[in-house]
Amino acid sequence: MSATDVSASHPAAGTAAQISATHRQHWSRPTSAFARAGGYLVLLFVGLGTVFPFVWMLLTSVRESNTVFSGGFLPSSVSFAAYRSAWVQVDMAHHFFVSVWMTVVTVIGVVSLSTLSGYAFAKLRFPGKQAIYLLLLSTLMVPPTATIIPLFIELRDLHLINNQGGLVLVYIGTALPFSMFLMRAFFESLPSELIEAGKLDGATQWSIFRRIMLPLAAPGVATVVIFQFLQTWNEFLMANTLLQSPNLLPLQPMLFALNGQYSTNWPVLTAALTITSVPVIIVYVRMQRQFVAGLTLGAIK
Repeated sequence: MSATDVSASHPAAGTAAQISATHRQHWSRPTSAFARAGGYLVLLFVGLGTVFPFVWMLLTSVRESNTVFSGGFLPSSVSFAAYRSAWVQVDMAHHFFVSVWMTVVTVIGVVSLSTLSGYAFAKLRFPGKQAIYLLLLSTLMVPPTATIIPLFIELRDLHLINNQGGLVLVYIGTALPFSMFLMRAFFESLPSELIEAGKLDGATQWSIFRRIMLPLAAPGVATVVIFQFLQTWNEFLMANTLLQSPNLLPLQPMLFALNGQYSTNWPVLTAALTITSVPVIIVYVRMQRQFVAGLTLGAIK
């Protein structure tokens, strides 16, 4: 028997049910609004906590050095002298260029190799496929610091110590397993019927990969680009270990020289850090839509 029949046969029962439903609506609306407001409040605090270090860095870079810890949060006077000092003191133009070319070459190498290998492991059949994939995947379990001595010995035997090309090879080799794993997951989410359709049209395997599958995996490529750009641009340990000449070092190890043994010029240091943050912000802003699409692709599927 439906609720309408009950209401028709028992008017009092129908009226009580309507009153109960009205009370539930009145109670649920404030509760829902309160929960939504609480969620926004939590997100606001998390956002402020995330943005605060960056804001403090910007404000410190334009204030006087004697007011960094004694003055208020906002500087009493604004000066850009720290940016000029940082640019000259670190020879930032030279090391900035070194970081740019090493990062660009590393990103191109990782993206090229990871897309090819990810497609092969996802869509092609060849002997030992699963064993090779698990072997490459097992390298993710090795801490990067544990590979410094073996890499140093290997590069020494290859006469690539104190060589920027050798460091780029290390960057590509250490980043490739994770990027390959990521791209394999993206290619596996694409339907194999597209490959069969391409073969029926007479396309080669390379044409299918380049013209059909790779454009569809653009969110995954953007994710790899951003991750690899951040990792290479901010890398310190390998560069400081494998490069011994100061003029060969990228930007991050050179910034470490701004930390004094007894005192640190905080405006100069934060100005240099602000300059090095600009390329990262530009890359993320330009590719954030593809990056978010790549992170949410599995949930949407």
